[in-house]
Amino acid sequence: MNKKYKAMVLSCIDPRFQPKVFNYLKKRKLYGKYSHFTIAGAAVGVTHVKFKKWQKTFIDNLSTSIQLHKIDKLIVINHQDCGAAKFVNNARQFNEINENKIHNDSFKKLKGVLKKKFPKLYYEFYLMNLKGSTKKF
Repeated sequence: MNKKYKAMVLSCIDPRFQPKVFNYLKKRKLYGKYSHFTIAGAAVGVTHVKFKKWQKTFIDNLSTSIQLHKIDKLIVINHQDCGAAKFVNNARQFNEINENKIHNDSFKKLKGVLKKKFPKLYYEFYLMNLKGSTKKF
């Protein structure tokens, strides 16, 4: 087992954010120290009912990563202008207020799942803007 893996990162598949997420993690000196799981919407894709089957896939992968790489922290990075958030949006207009609510709800739901299934796991939730800056939730 490789002991350098201590964190798992959950982020979105959106190609605009791949380099931004990588640079953010590099600035945190996490290069080579995390497993990475990407899925449309990140926490939105893992928690929203419209993507119900995806949660099991993520949980199975996280469980395996915890066993194989001794993961003790999950870093979740959602982003603004998210296609998955737009897809699950029930409001007529998509704006910063209802998008932030969708992201915040996904973080709360994921936190609940993690508390039940992985009570010893530490987690951090972030929302990244279009320029690559993050806000912690």
